[in-house]
Amino acid sequence: MKAFDLSLYLVLDPQLCAGIGMVETARRAVSGGATMVQLRDKEGGTARMIETGRALKAALAGTGARLIVNDDVAAAAEIGADGIHVGQGDMSVAEARALVGPHAILGLSVETPELAAAVDPALVDYVGAGPVFATPTKSDHERPVGFEGLAAQVAASPVPAVAIGGLKVEHVAQVFAAGAMGLAVVSAICGRPDPEAAARALAEEIAGSRGRA
Repeated sequence: MKAFDLSLYLVLDPQLCAGIGMVETARRAVSGGATMVQLRDKEGGTARMIETGRALKAALAGTGARLIVNDDVAAAAEIGADGIHVGQGDMSVAEARALVGPHAILGLSVETPELAAAVDPALVDYVGAGPVFATPTKSDHERPVGFEGLAAQVAASPVPAVAIGGLKVEHVAQVFAAGAMGLAVVSAICGRPDPEAAARALAEEIAGSRGRA
């Protein structure tokens, strides 16, 4: 059984994190309670992804936080990342699983209950469900689905779901009420003056919501 905790899933954005960089943002966020870190750099190319990913892996060593690479399987392999996350428009999950092997964590983005229901739990370990709200960090996202739409996706999915799309600390309770196992955030941590404090505020709210569930 793969051990991973979706509760506070940080998606790194190179522009938002430019002030202190993605590696330092991730290090501080994990100190504050982030449980998973996704390296997403659409413009960076594989070489830059590998360079950043190796630095991230070193920074996160011993913390228990899992390092996931967005889309780039070649970079994930070179980094020795814990897993890969793919979208509906990227390579098939069967191809991704064949490339990363049976032990890597494989995440898949879904935008509708139908896509969630079609997930093969023999290949996919978790889904990114949403987008709950519109977000400027991903201009090509689908139409926002709100918490009702999130709940429908979560209910349809045969694997755990992490909610994504414009989520902030005030949304934590609704995310867990919808059945998701956590929330993926970008701007709620990236680019904040104190990423550790931002992550800690989210983690404390998550702990409270889990306790009430």
